[in-house]
Amino acid sequence: MESVGSPLTATYAHPRSTPTKFLPAINAMASSYKDRFPYYSLPQNSSFPWMPSPYYKPATVNPTLVPFYKTSQGMTISKKLPLISNRTTFISRYTPDDWYSSNVTNYEESEVSQHNSEHLRADTTCMIHDKYHQTKETQEESTKILGVRANDIEFWKSELSCELDAMMRETNALRDMKQRLERALAETESPLQVAQGCLLQREKRMGIDLVHDDVEKELFTEVSVIRSCQERMQQYLHKIKAQLASNRAAQHELERDLAHKQAAYHIDDKCYHLRNTTDGISYYRGVEEVDATISVPESWAKFTDNNILRSQSERAASSKLRDSSENLLELTASEMRSQFNRVNVAFTNRIAETIDAKTKIRTRLEETLQEIFQMERNIEDIQKAMRDQGPPFKVAQTRLDGRTQRPDMELCRDTAQLHLVNEVHEIYDTVRSLQQRLKDSEDTLQMLVHAKSVLQHELAIKANSLLIDQEKCMRMRRTFPTTVWLRGSV
Repeated sequence: MESVGSPLTATYAHPRSTPTKFLPAINAMASSYKDRFPYYSLPQNSSFPWMPSPYYKPATVNPTLVPFYKTSQGMTISKKLPLISNRTTFISRYTPDDWYSSNVTNYEESEVSQHNSEHLRADTTCMIHDKYHQTKETQEESTKILGVRANDIEFWKSELSCELDAMMRETNALRDMKQRLERALAETESPLQVAQGCLLQREKRMGIDLVHDDVEKELFTEVSVIRSCQERMQQYLHKIKAQLASNRAAQHELERDLAHKQAAYHIDDKCYHLRNTTDGISYYRGVEEVDATISVPESWAKFTDNNILRSQSERAASSKLRDSSENLLELTASEMRSQFNRVNVAFTNRIAETIDAKTKIRTRLEETLQEIFQMERNIEDIQKAMRDQGPPFKVAQTRLDGRTQRPDMELCRDTAQLHLVNEVHEIYDTVRSLQQRLKDSEDTLQMLVHAKSVLQHELAIKANSLLIDQEKCMRMRRTFPTTVWLRGSV
Protein backbone atom coordinates (compact mmCIF):
# COMPACT_ATOMS: atom_id res chain seq x y z
CA MET A 1 0.00 0.00 0.00
CA GLU A 2 1.47 3.37 -0.96
CA SER A 3 1.89 6.21 1.53
CA VAL A 4 -1.08 8.39 2.35
CA GLY A 5 -1.38 11.45 0.15
CA SER A 6 0.72 10.19 -2.79
CA PRO A 7 -0.97 9.89 -6.21
CA LEU A 8 -2.31 6.46 -6.99
CA THR A 9 -2.56 5.08 -10.48
CA ALA A 10 -5.40 2.71 -11.27
CA THR A 11 -4.75 -0.13 -13.69
CA TYR A 12 -8.17 -0.42 -15.21
CA ALA A 13 -7.38 -3.68 -16.94
CA HIS A 14 -6.60 -5.26 -13.58
CA PRO A 15 -8.86 -3.91 -10.81
CA ARG A 16 -7.36 -3.73 -7.33
CA SER A 17 -8.88 -5.66 -4.45
CA THR A 18 -10.60 -3.89 -1.57
CA PRO A 19 -8.05 -2.96 1.12
CA THR A 20 -8.31 -5.01 4.27
CA LYS A 21 -6.84 -2.36 6.59
CA PHE A 22 -8.05 1.06 7.66
CA LEU A 23 -6.28 4.32 8.19
CA PRO A 24 -5.50 4.91 11.90
CA ALA A 25 -8.38 6.87 13.35
CA ILE A 26 -7.59 10.28 14.80
CA ASN A 27 -7.28 9.94 18.57
CA ALA A 28 -10.01 11.56 20.56
CA MET A 29 -8.67 14.76 22.02
CA ALA A 30 -9.19 15.68 25.67
CA SER A 31 -11.98 18.01 26.49
CA SER A 32 -9.47 20.69 27.32
CA TYR A 33 -8.05 20.63 23.80
CA LYS A 34 -11.28 20.70 21.83
CA ASP A 35 -11.25 24.47 21.78
CA ARG A 36 -7.67 24.56 20.46
CA PHE A 37 -7.77 22.23 17.51
CA PRO A 38 -10.54 21.70 14.94
CA TYR A 39 -11.99 18.25 15.07
CA TYR A 40 -12.70 16.40 11.86
CA SER A 41 -14.30 13.01 11.99
CA LEU A 42 -13.30 10.46 9.40
CA PRO A 43 -15.87 8.27 7.68
CA GLN A 44 -16.22 4.91 9.37
CA ASN A 45 -16.11 2.91 6.14
CA SER A 46 -13.48 0.43 5.21
CA SER A 47 -12.18 2.37 2.20
CA PHE A 48 -11.25 5.91 1.23
CA PRO A 49 -11.72 8.12 -1.86
CA TRP A 50 -8.13 7.79 -3.01
CA MET A 51 -8.55 4.04 -3.31
CA PRO A 52 -10.41 3.73 -6.65
CA SER A 53 -10.84 -0.02 -6.75
CA PRO A 54 -13.98 -0.17 -4.54
CA TYR A 55 -15.75 2.46 -6.68
CA TYR A 56 -14.68 1.76 -10.23
CA LYS A 57 -14.48 -1.28 -12.44
CA PRO A 58 -12.53 -1.56 -15.67
CA ALA A 59 -14.35 0.04 -18.58
CA THR A 60 -14.24 -2.24 -21.62
CA VAL A 61 -16.03 -1.93 -24.93
CA ASN A 62 -16.71 -5.14 -26.87
CA PRO A 63 -18.80 -4.23 -29.96
CA THR A 64 -21.12 -7.07 -30.99
CA LEU A 65 -24.00 -7.61 -33.32
CA VAL A 66 -26.32 -8.80 -30.60
CA PRO A 67 -28.99 -6.10 -31.16
CA PHE A 68 -29.15 -6.86 -34.79
CA TYR A 69 -29.25 -10.56 -34.13
CA LYS A 70 -32.15 -10.23 -31.72
CA THR A 71 -34.04 -8.09 -34.22
CA SER A 72 -33.68 -10.66 -36.93
CA GLN A 73 -34.84 -13.49 -34.71
CA GLY A 74 -38.43 -12.23 -34.68
CA MET A 75 -38.74 -12.15 -38.44
CA THR A 76 -40.20 -14.92 -40.47
CA ILE A 77 -38.37 -16.53 -43.31
CA SER A 78 -40.48 -14.66 -45.76
CA LYS A 79 -39.63 -11.32 -44.20
CA LYS A 80 -35.89 -11.91 -43.99
CA LEU A 81 -33.79 -10.35 -46.67
CA PRO A 82 -32.76 -12.67 -49.40
CA LEU A 83 -29.18 -13.65 -49.72
CA ILE A 84 -26.96 -11.39 -51.74
CA SER A 85 -26.52 -14.08 -54.32
CA ASN A 86 -30.26 -14.25 -54.76
CA ARG A 87 -30.84 -10.47 -54.94
CA THR A 88 -31.98 -9.07 -58.27
CA THR A 89 -32.00 -5.39 -57.24
CA PHE A 90 -29.70 -3.10 -55.07
CA ILE A 91 -31.04 -2.41 -51.57
CA SER A 92 -29.62 0.71 -49.79
CA ARG A 93 -29.87 1.01 -45.89
CA TYR A 94 -27.99 4.41 -45.27
CA THR A 95 -26.82 7.15 -47.51
CA PRO A 96 -23.16 8.26 -47.62
CA ASP A 97 -24.18 11.50 -45.90
CA ASP A 98 -25.54 9.48 -43.00
CA TRP A 99 -22.29 7.59 -42.83
CA TYR A 100 -20.16 10.74 -42.74
CA SER A 101 -22.53 12.44 -40.26
CA SER A 102 -22.34 9.47 -37.95
CA ASN A 103 -18.56 9.53 -38.01
CA VAL A 104 -18.47 13.27 -37.26
CA THR A 105 -20.87 12.80 -34.35
CA ASN A 106 -18.72 10.04 -32.92
CA TYR A 107 -15.61 12.21 -33.26
CA GLU A 108 -17.24 15.12 -31.48
CA GLU A 109 -18.56 12.96 -28.65
CA SER A 110 -15.13 11.37 -28.25
CA GLU A 111 -13.47 14.79 -28.19
CA VAL A 112 -15.90 16.05 -25.53
CA SER A 113 -15.34 12.95 -23.41
CA GLN A 114 -11.59 13.33 -23.80
CA HIS A 115 -11.73 17.01 -22.82
CA ASN A 116 -13.84 16.25 -19.73
CA SER A 117 -11.48 13.45 -18.78
CA GLU A 118 -8.41 15.70 -19.10
CA HIS A 119 -10.07 18.42 -17.02
CA LEU A 120 -11.08 15.90 -14.35
CA ARG A 121 -7.55 14.46 -14.24
CA ALA A 122 -6.05 17.93 -13.83
CA ASP A 123 -8.46 18.81 -11.03
CA THR A 124 -7.78 15.47 -9.37
CA THR A 125 -4.02 16.01 -9.52
CA CYS A 126 -4.40 19.46 -7.91
CA MET A 127 -6.71 18.09 -5.25
CA ILE A 128 -4.31 15.22 -4.46
CA HIS A 129 -1.43 17.68 -4.20
CA ASP A 130 -3.38 20.06 -1.92
CA LYS A 131 -4.68 17.28 0.32
CA TYR A 132 -1.21 15.79 0.57
CA HIS A 133 0.27 19.08 1.77
CA GLN A 134 -2.69 19.71 4.06
CA THR A 135 -2.27 16.28 5.67
CA LYS A 136 1.48 16.80 5.96
CA GLU A 137 1.10 20.23 7.62
CA THR A 138 -1.52 18.89 10.03
CA GLN A 139 0.75 16.00 10.96
CA GLU A 140 3.72 18.34 11.49
CA GLU A 141 1.60 20.57 13.72
CA SER A 142 0.46 17.55 15.73
CA THR A 143 4.09 16.42 16.08
CA LYS A 144 5.11 19.89 17.25
CA ILE A 145 2.31 20.00 19.83
CA LEU A 146 3.28 16.55 21.07
CA GLY A 147 6.85 17.78 21.50
CA VAL A 148 5.68 20.78 23.49
CA ARG A 149 3.55 18.50 25.62
CA ALA A 150 6.50 16.18 26.26
CA ASN A 151 8.59 19.19 27.31
CA ASP A 152 5.87 20.24 29.75
CA ILE A 153 5.82 16.76 31.25
CA GLU A 154 9.62 16.77 31.47
CA PHE A 155 9.53 20.09 33.32
CA TRP A 156 7.06 18.82 35.91
CA LYS A 157 9.04 15.57 36.19
CA SER A 158 12.10 17.61 37.08
CA GLU A 159 10.16 19.65 39.63
CA LEU A 160 8.70 16.52 41.18
CA SER A 161 12.10 14.81 41.32
CA CYS A 162 13.73 17.79 43.03
CA GLU A 163 10.90 18.09 45.54
CA LEU A 164 10.89 14.34 46.14
CA ASP A 165 14.62 14.35 46.86
CA ALA A 166 14.21 17.29 49.23
CA MET A 167 11.29 15.57 50.97
CA MET A 168 13.25 12.33 51.36
CA ARG A 169 16.19 14.22 52.84
CA GLU A 170 13.89 16.07 55.20
CA THR A 171 12.14 12.87 56.23
CA ASN A 172 15.47 11.17 56.92
CA ALA A 173 16.61 14.18 58.93
CA LEU A 174 13.37 14.16 60.92
CA ARG A 175 13.72 10.42 61.50
CA ASP A 176 17.26 11.00 62.79
CA MET A 177 15.90 13.69 65.10
CA LYS A 178 13.31 11.22 66.36
CA GLN A 179 16.04 8.72 67.15
CA ARG A 180 18.03 11.42 68.91
CA LEU A 181 15.01 12.32 71.02
CA GLU A 182 14.46 8.68 71.89
CA ARG A 183 18.10 8.27 72.88
CA ALA A 184 18.03 11.48 74.90
CA LEU A 185 14.81 10.36 76.60
CA ALA A 186 16.40 7.03 77.47
CA GLU A 187 19.47 8.81 78.84
CA THR A 188 17.33 10.78 81.29
CA GLU A 189 16.44 7.61 83.18
CA SER A 190 19.95 7.27 84.59
CA PRO A 191 20.09 10.81 86.08
CA LEU A 192 16.59 10.33 87.50
CA GLN A 193 17.60 7.09 89.21
CA VAL A 194 20.78 8.77 90.50
CA ALA A 195 18.83 11.67 92.00
CA GLN A 196 16.26 9.37 93.58
CA GLY A 197 19.06 7.11 94.83
CA CYS A 198 20.78 10.10 96.40
CA LEU A 199 17.59 11.08 98.19
CA LEU A 200 17.16 7.51 99.43
CA GLN A 201 20.74 7.32 100.65
CA ARG A 202 20.49 10.64 102.49
CA GLU A 203 17.53 9.30 104.44
CA LYS A 204 20.08 7.11 106.24
CA ARG A 205 21.74 10.07 107.92
CA MET A 206 21.60 10.06 111.69
CA GLY A 207 21.10 12.61 114.41
CA ILE A 208 21.46 16.29 113.69
CA ASP A 209 22.79 15.58 110.22
CA LEU A 210 19.31 14.50 109.16
CA VAL A 211 18.40 18.01 108.01
CA HIS A 212 16.55 19.44 105.01
CA ASP A 213 19.62 21.11 103.57
CA ASP A 214 20.38 22.63 100.17
CA VAL A 215 21.53 19.32 98.76
CA GLU A 216 18.18 17.75 99.43
CA LYS A 217 16.34 20.75 97.98
CA GLU A 218 18.46 20.64 94.82
CA LEU A 219 17.91 16.89 94.50
CA PHE A 220 14.12 17.39 94.65
CA THR A 221 14.48 20.17 92.08
CA GLU A 222 16.61 17.87 89.92
CA VAL A 223 13.95 15.15 89.99
CA SER A 224 11.32 17.72 89.00
CA VAL A 225 13.48 19.13 86.19
CA ILE A 226 14.23 15.68 84.75
CA ARG A 227 10.56 14.68 84.78
CA SER A 228 9.58 17.97 83.16
CA CYS A 229 12.18 17.37 80.43
CA GLN A 230 10.87 13.85 79.90
CA GLU A 231 7.31 15.12 79.46
CA ARG A 232 8.38 17.70 76.90
CA MET A 233 10.41 15.11 75.01
CA GLN A 234 7.43 12.78 74.93
CA GLN A 235 5.25 15.57 73.53
CA TYR A 236 7.76 16.30 70.77
CA LEU A 237 8.06 12.62 69.98
CA HIS A 238 4.31 12.46 69.35
CA LYS A 239 4.55 15.55 67.13
CA ILE A 240 7.44 14.06 65.17
CA LYS A 241 5.56 10.78 64.63
CA ALA A 242 2.56 12.68 63.30
CA GLN A 243 4.79 14.82 61.08
CA LEU A 244 6.55 11.73 59.74
CA ALA A 245 3.17 10.32 58.75
CA SER A 246 2.34 13.58 56.95
CA ASN A 247 5.72 13.55 55.22
CA ARG A 248 5.22 9.98 54.07
CA ALA A 249 1.77 10.83 52.72
CA ALA A 250 3.14 13.81 50.78
CA GLN A 251 6.07 11.72 49.56
CA HIS A 252 3.68 9.00 48.38
CA GLU A 253 1.70 11.53 46.34
CA LEU A 254 4.92 12.85 44.81
CA GLU A 255 6.11 9.36 43.92
CA ARG A 256 2.72 8.44 42.47
CA ASP A 257 2.54 11.65 40.43
CA LEU A 258 6.15 11.20 39.26
CA ALA A 259 5.47 7.62 38.18
CA HIS A 260 2.43 8.79 36.20
CA LYS A 261 4.45 11.61 34.64
CA GLN A 262 7.16 9.16 33.59
CA ALA A 263 4.59 6.85 32.00
CA ALA A 264 2.91 9.78 30.23
CA TYR A 265 6.27 11.10 29.04
CA HIS A 266 7.20 7.70 27.65
CA ILE A 267 3.90 7.48 25.76
CA ASP A 268 4.00 11.04 24.40
CA ASP A 269 7.67 10.72 23.47
CA LYS A 270 6.89 7.52 21.60
CA CYS A 271 3.98 9.24 19.82
CA TYR A 272 6.22 12.22 19.04
CA HIS A 273 8.73 9.99 17.23
CA LEU A 274 6.12 8.10 15.20
CA ARG A 275 6.41 8.70 11.44
CA ASN A 276 4.63 7.41 8.36
CA THR A 277 7.43 4.90 7.82
CA THR A 278 7.49 3.68 11.42
CA ASP A 279 6.88 0.01 11.97
CA GLY A 280 3.89 -0.96 14.03
CA ILE A 281 1.46 1.78 12.99
CA SER A 282 -1.99 0.47 12.20
CA TYR A 283 -5.67 1.34 11.93
CA TYR A 284 -7.82 1.58 15.08
CA ARG A 285 -11.47 1.86 14.11
CA GLY A 286 -13.42 4.39 16.18
CA VAL A 287 -10.55 5.42 18.45
CA GLU A 288 -11.10 9.09 17.61
CA GLU A 289 -14.55 8.84 19.20
CA VAL A 290 -13.13 7.67 22.55
CA ASP A 291 -12.66 10.44 25.14
CA ALA A 292 -11.17 8.98 28.32
CA THR A 293 -9.66 12.25 29.59
CA ILE A 294 -10.34 13.33 33.16
CA SER A 295 -8.45 16.64 33.32
CA VAL A 296 -7.69 19.81 31.41
CA PRO A 297 -4.24 21.44 31.12
CA GLU A 298 -5.07 23.88 33.91
CA SER A 299 -6.28 21.20 36.33
CA TRP A 300 -3.43 18.90 35.21
CA ALA A 301 -0.76 21.47 36.08
CA LYS A 302 -2.60 22.56 39.23
CA PHE A 303 -2.73 18.95 40.47
CA THR A 304 1.05 18.59 40.31
CA ASP A 305 1.56 22.10 41.65
CA ASN A 306 -0.70 21.30 44.60
CA ASN A 307 1.30 18.16 45.31
CA ILE A 308 4.53 20.15 45.28
CA LEU A 309 3.04 22.90 47.44
CA ARG A 310 1.76 20.33 49.90
CA SER A 311 5.18 18.71 50.06
CA GLN A 312 6.85 22.08 50.53
CA SER A 313 4.42 22.93 53.32
CA GLU A 314 5.07 19.62 55.03
CA ARG A 315 8.80 20.10 54.60
CA ALA A 316 8.61 23.55 56.14
CA ALA A 317 6.62 22.20 59.08
CA SER A 318 9.06 19.31 59.43
CA SER A 319 12.07 21.63 59.35
CA LYS A 320 10.47 23.89 61.92
CA LEU A 321 9.72 20.90 64.12
CA ARG A 322 13.31 19.70 63.78
CA ASP A 323 14.61 23.10 64.81
CA SER A 324 12.26 23.15 67.77
CA SER A 325 13.36 19.64 68.72
CA GLU A 326 16.99 20.66 68.45
CA ASN A 327 16.33 23.65 70.68
CA LEU A 328 14.45 21.40 73.09
CA LEU A 329 17.40 19.01 73.31
CA GLU A 330 19.77 21.87 73.90
CA LEU A 331 17.47 23.39 76.50
CA THR A 332 16.74 20.16 78.36
CA ALA A 333 20.40 19.13 78.31
CA SER A 334 21.38 22.53 79.61
CA GLU A 335 18.70 22.47 82.30
CA MET A 336 19.56 18.99 83.48
CA ARG A 337 23.27 19.62 83.29
CA SER A 338 22.94 22.94 85.12
CA GLN A 339 20.80 21.36 87.78
CA PHE A 340 23.26 18.48 87.98
CA ASN A 341 26.06 20.99 88.50
CA ARG A 342 24.01 22.79 91.11
CA VAL A 343 23.40 19.52 92.96
CA ASN A 344 27.08 18.67 92.69
CA VAL A 345 27.99 22.07 94.02
CA ALA A 346 25.52 21.62 96.84
CA PHE A 347 27.02 18.21 97.57
CA THR A 348 30.49 19.65 97.45
CA ASN A 349 29.53 22.45 99.80
CA ARG A 350 27.78 20.05 102.14
CA ILE A 351 30.73 17.69 102.09
CA ALA A 352 32.99 20.65 102.78
CA GLU A 353 30.82 21.43 105.78
CA THR A 354 30.87 17.85 107.08
CA ILE A 355 34.54 17.16 106.68
CA ASP A 356 35.59 17.98 110.26
CA ALA A 357 37.35 14.84 111.23
CA LYS A 358 41.05 14.48 110.71
CA THR A 359 40.67 10.78 109.90
CA LYS A 360 38.58 11.70 106.83
CA ILE A 361 40.72 14.55 105.56
CA ARG A 362 43.06 12.43 103.41
CA THR A 363 40.21 10.35 102.00
CA ARG A 364 38.28 13.45 101.09
CA LEU A 365 41.39 15.00 99.58
CA GLU A 366 41.88 11.94 97.36
CA GLU A 367 38.26 12.11 96.22
CA THR A 368 38.63 15.79 95.54
CA LEU A 369 41.82 15.20 93.57
CA GLN A 370 40.02 12.51 91.58
CA GLU A 371 37.23 14.92 90.81
CA ILE A 372 39.79 17.49 89.77
CA PHE A 373 41.38 14.90 87.47
CA GLN A 374 37.99 14.13 85.93
CA MET A 375 37.31 17.81 85.43
CA GLU A 376 40.69 18.29 83.75
CA ARG A 377 39.89 15.42 81.43
CA ASN A 378 36.56 17.08 80.79
CA ILE A 379 38.39 20.29 79.92
CA GLU A 380 40.67 18.36 77.57
CA ASP A 381 37.63 16.77 75.94
CA ILE A 382 36.09 20.19 75.45
CA GLN A 383 39.31 21.54 73.95
CA LYS A 384 39.53 18.51 71.66
CA ALA A 385 35.91 19.02 70.64
CA MET A 386 36.71 22.64 69.79
CA ARG A 387 39.65 21.52 67.68
CA ASP A 388 37.45 18.92 65.96
CA GLN A 389 35.16 21.73 64.79
CA GLY A 390 38.01 23.09 62.66
CA PRO A 391 37.89 20.69 59.69
CA PRO A 392 34.09 20.87 59.24
CA PHE A 393 34.35 24.66 59.50
CA LYS A 394 37.03 24.71 56.80
CA VAL A 395 34.99 22.39 54.58
CA ALA A 396 31.87 24.56 54.90
CA GLN A 397 33.74 27.79 54.16
CA THR A 398 35.64 26.15 51.28
CA ARG A 399 32.35 25.02 49.81
CA LEU A 400 30.90 28.50 50.15
CA ASP A 401 34.01 29.99 48.54
CA GLY A 402 33.90 27.43 45.73
CA ARG A 403 30.21 28.14 45.05
CA THR A 404 31.00 31.83 44.60
CA GLN A 405 32.76 30.80 41.37
CA ARG A 406 29.49 29.70 39.76
CA PRO A 407 28.82 31.63 36.54
CA ASP A 408 26.08 34.20 35.99
CA MET A 409 22.59 32.98 36.91
CA GLU A 410 24.03 29.84 38.50
CA LEU A 411 24.84 32.04 41.51
CA CYS A 412 21.57 30.92 43.01
CA ARG A 413 20.69 31.23 46.67
CA ASP A 414 19.50 27.66 46.69
CA THR A 415 18.92 25.27 49.54
CA ALA A 416 22.54 24.13 49.46
CA GLN A 417 23.74 27.73 49.82
CA LEU A 418 21.42 28.43 52.74
CA HIS A 419 22.33 25.15 54.37
CA LEU A 420 26.07 25.90 54.06
CA VAL A 421 25.58 29.35 55.58
CA ASN A 422 23.53 27.81 58.40
CA GLU A 423 26.26 25.22 58.85
CA VAL A 424 28.90 27.95 59.31
CA HIS A 425 26.70 29.78 61.83
CA GLU A 426 25.96 26.51 63.58
CA ILE A 427 29.67 25.77 63.94
CA TYR A 428 30.17 29.29 65.26
CA ASP A 429 27.46 28.67 67.84
CA THR A 430 28.95 25.28 68.69
CA VAL A 431 32.38 26.79 69.26
CA ARG A 432 30.91 29.56 71.39
CA SER A 433 28.93 27.03 73.46
CA LEU A 434 32.09 24.92 73.85
CA GLN A 435 34.02 28.00 74.91
CA GLN A 436 31.34 28.80 77.44
CA ARG A 437 31.37 25.22 78.62
CA LEU A 438 35.17 25.37 78.86
CA LYS A 439 34.89 28.49 80.96
CA ASP A 440 32.28 26.79 83.15
CA SER A 441 34.51 23.72 83.48
CA GLU A 442 37.50 25.87 84.36
CA ASP A 443 35.37 27.72 86.88
CA THR A 444 34.19 24.39 88.29
CA LEU A 445 37.77 23.21 88.38
CA GLN A 446 38.70 26.32 90.29
CA MET A 447 35.80 25.63 92.61
CA LEU A 448 37.08 22.10 93.15
CA VAL A 449 40.54 23.42 93.85
CA HIS A 450 39.00 25.84 96.27
CA ALA A 451 37.00 22.98 97.82
CA LYS A 452 40.23 21.03 98.21
CA SER A 453 41.75 23.90 100.16
CA VAL A 454 38.55 24.17 102.21
CA LEU A 455 38.63 20.42 102.88
CA GLN A 456 42.12 20.77 104.27
CA HIS A 457 40.72 23.15 106.85
CA GLU A 458 37.54 21.27 107.61
CA LEU A 459 38.34 18.65 110.25
CA ALA A 460 35.03 18.20 112.07
CA ILE A 461 33.02 16.22 109.53
CA LYS A 462 31.07 13.27 110.81
CA ALA A 463 32.02 9.92 109.27
CA ASN A 464 28.52 8.68 108.50
CA SER A 465 27.37 11.83 106.67
CA LEU A 466 30.68 12.01 104.88
CA LEU A 467 30.34 8.40 103.79
CA ILE A 468 26.81 8.97 102.46
CA ASP A 469 27.45 12.22 100.65
CA GLN A 470 30.95 11.59 99.47
CA GLU A 471 31.25 7.89 98.92
CA LYS A 472 27.74 6.89 97.92
CA CYS A 473 25.92 9.87 96.44
CA MET A 474 28.83 11.42 94.60
CA ARG A 475 29.91 8.06 93.25
CA MET A 476 26.47 7.53 91.77
CA ARG A 477 26.47 11.00 90.30
CA ARG A 478 29.65 10.31 88.38
CA THR A 479 27.51 8.24 86.00
CA PHE A 480 25.49 11.31 85.00
CA PRO A 481 25.45 11.47 81.15
CA THR A 482 27.42 14.16 79.38
CA THR A 483 25.75 16.97 77.48
CA VAL A 484 26.39 15.16 74.18
CA TRP A 485 24.54 12.10 75.46
CA LEU A 486 21.71 14.22 76.84
CA ARG A 487 21.29 15.77 73.36
CA GLY A 488 21.03 12.29 71.85
CA SER A 489 23.98 12.94 69.55
CA VAL A 490 25.71 9.67 70.45
